Amino acid sequence: MTMSGRNIGLFALMALLLMSVGFIQSWDVSLTLLNLCIISAIMALGVNIQWGYAGLFNVGTMGFAALGGLAAMLVSVPPVTAAWQAGGAGVVGGIIAAVATVVAGMYAWRRTADMGRSRYWVTGLVVLVGYVLLRSLIDPAVSAIEKVDSTKAGYLGGFGLPIIFSWLVGGVFAAGAAWVVGRISLGLRSDYLAIATLGISEIIIYMLKFEDWLTRGVKNVAGLPRPVPYEVDLNESADFQSWATGVGLEVETASSILVKLCYAGLFSIVLLVVLYLSEVALRSPWGRMMRAIRDNETAAAAMGKNVTSRHLQVFILGSAVIGVAGAMLTTLDGQFTPTTYQPLRFTFLIWVMVIVGGSGNNWGAVLGGFVIWFFWIEAEPIGHWLMSTLTSGMDEGHWLRLHLIESAAHMRLLTMGLVLLLVLRFAPRGLIPEVKR
Repeated sequence: MTMSGRNIGLFALMALLLMSVGFIQSWDVSLTLLNLCIISAIMALGVNIQWGYAGLFNVGTMGFAALGGLAAMLVSVPPVTAAWQAGGAGVVGGIIAAVATVVAGMYAWRRTADMGRSRYWVTGLVVLVGYVLLRSLIDPAVSAIEKVDSTKAGYLGGFGLPIIFSWLVGGVFAAGAAWVVGRISLGLRSDYLAIATLGISEIIIYMLKFEDWLTRGVKNVAGLPRPVPYEVDLNESADFQSWATGVGLEVETASSILVKLCYAGLFSIVLLVVLYLSEVALRSPWGRMMRAIRDNETAAAAMGKNVTSRHLQVFILGSAVIGVAGAMLTTLDGQFTPTTYQPLRFTFLIWVMVIVGGSGNNWGAVLGGFVIWFFWIEAEPIGHWLMSTLTSGMDEGHWLRLHLIESAAHMRLLTMGLVLLLVLRFAPRGLIPEVKR
């Protein structure tokens, strides 16, 4: 896991950029940006595992991140007792019916292999009967649950466990969904795979938005518990007040900085673990095999490698990493907001991180996550400063000056396009390109 002096210099420059935000704006903003950069780097690592290792073009990143957010909510929120009493039994029964329908459908499909076209009719009939049973159980239960104090609850809640456990659960949720998606779509061509993953991602997010009994939908779930101290508790602590006074900070500022440092410590541990495991996997015989499959599937299949099985394996691993990052993001936000998962917008950002950092290089994916998210957030204040400086010689009320300053808020997409074009022109393989061994 050695790094060249150039790569160390790139990370040092990134650290200087984050520190400059602390000096120019505030350390509170700088640390918030740092935490979001770490989470973005973990998501970029997940996409790099799929694309950089195996060449899988997954455009459903936000769907797996949303499942991680769902895990954070389900693990940490206390159960709503009244909702469980109103319709919990019906929901459980519906879930059992759904699992039984899947099992019965698979059994019918296998047992009717010699029945020709009748096979489709028998399997379809089994699925139809199971679906009718499922809806008859779950529909009345859902209606009853959503009527339970709908302004504050209207859903089943979760398990009331420490939210840090949800990071693992989020990875499991995303891995399970990736197994289903992979079994369906990994036999498709790369462009069809992209369309399929995007469509399935939209389905997942649609369900999270409108299944109020599970997620409260567009009403959101706020007030998720934290794995770090609360600012209010720190502000009321006499020991913390004396410490903040001793270091020359206001109590409120010191508490906010300390909380964000605690988040940064936890997130950094996860990032380092994922990065270490990714590097070990990349340098192992398994990693060499995945790159061989990526470079020439036909030759790898001729050598006896099960290409589809290996693609499924790496697709599940990458999606699990994205699910962990999604759970961490919801933990940092403190609320689960299904409407914020915008596949086309943020999936594009994650892909730009991988491309700019260096596809196939884990260190490059991490650097790309930091660089792109930094400029995504800071493009607006930088643009406002730039426009104000360029028009400083104009009259305060000049129409052009007002127009340019107001347009600074829309500098993000222009900045992303400019960064991407510059990198592709002068470093087409990324800032830290893949090392050919």
